Amino acid sequence: MLQERLGLSQRRACRIVGQHRSTQRHQPAEADPDRELRERLRRFAKRHPRWGYRRAHTVLRREGHVVNRKKIQRLWREEGLRVPAKRRKRQRLGDSTTPADRLRATRPDHVWALDYQFDVTATGRVIKILHVVDEFTRESLADLVDHSIDADATVACLDKIVGQRGRHPTFIRCDNGPELTANALRDWCRFAGCGTSYIEPGSPWENPWAESYGSRIRDELLAIEQFDTLLEAQVLIGDWRIEYNTYRPHSALGMLTPVEFADQWRPTNQPQLS
Repeated sequence: MLQERLGLSQRRACRIVGQHRSTQRHQPAEADPDRELRERLRRFAKRHPRWGYRRAHTVLRREGHVVNRKKIQRLWREEGLRVPAKRRKRQRLGDSTTPADRLRATRPDHVWALDYQFDVTATGRVIKILHVVDEFTRESLADLVDHSIDADATVACLDKIVGQRGRHPTFIRCDNGPELTANALRDWCRFAGCGTSYIEPGSPWENPWAESYGSRIRDELLAIEQFDTLLEAQVLIGDWRIEYNTYRPHSALGMLTPVEFADQWRPTNQPQLS
C-alpha cells in the first residue's frame, strides 16, 4: 500500500512498518486438489490393509472417481501406504521341563523320542508313521502306521508301550507338532510323572535319535518299497522294525543290535533302574 500511494521502495516501506522483506515475496500455497482423494485412500488402506493400490483404483472407479491407475499409484506412494509384509502365524509351543539341548539319556527308558514322517500308497493315499525310540538303547519301541494319527492315537500308542515294558519314561523328547503340544499328551505326561523336552522350532538336530531312526527306515524301506494298501505298509514296517531291533548291527552300539545292547547293559547296571 505504501509503495502504491507514496511511491516508496519495498525496502523502505518494510522498514517503516517493521516487516521483513521476505513477507512480501511469500505466495500463499494453493489448496491440494487431491486432498479428498488422499483422504479416501487413507481410509481405504485402513479398512483393507491387505489390498494394494490396484484394488483401490478399481474401487474408486466404482465410486465414480475419474482417475487413472498411475495417479492412484503416485498418491498411494506419497501417502506412504503399502501392503504390510505377511507375518507367520504364531506356532503353539510346548512347555519343556528340561531343555532339549541339555537332556542326555543315561539308562533305558530315561528318554523316549517321538517323531512323525509320511509316505503314500500306490493309490496316492497318505500314510503317517509315528516313531517312538528309546534314546539310550536305540531300540524302536513302536512304529504306529495309519492314514491319520492325532494326539489321542499318540497317547494310546504310548500307553501300549508302557503296558508292554511295565514302566513309564522319565522324559519325552519331541518337536512342537500339533499332536505333541495338545492337551491329551500334556495330561498323559502329567499323570505319568513324565517330563517333557520340546526341541526348538526348526531344530531337528535337537531330536537326533528319532531323526536318525527315521532316516534309516526311509533309506532302507520307504524309499524302496511301494505299498499298495495301508495293511501292507503296517506289515512291512512292522517286519522291518523287528529286524532293526533284533538283527541289524548298530554302529553306535559297538555293532550290537539294540536288544543285545539292552540285554548286556541291564545285568551290570540293574541297581540304577530301581
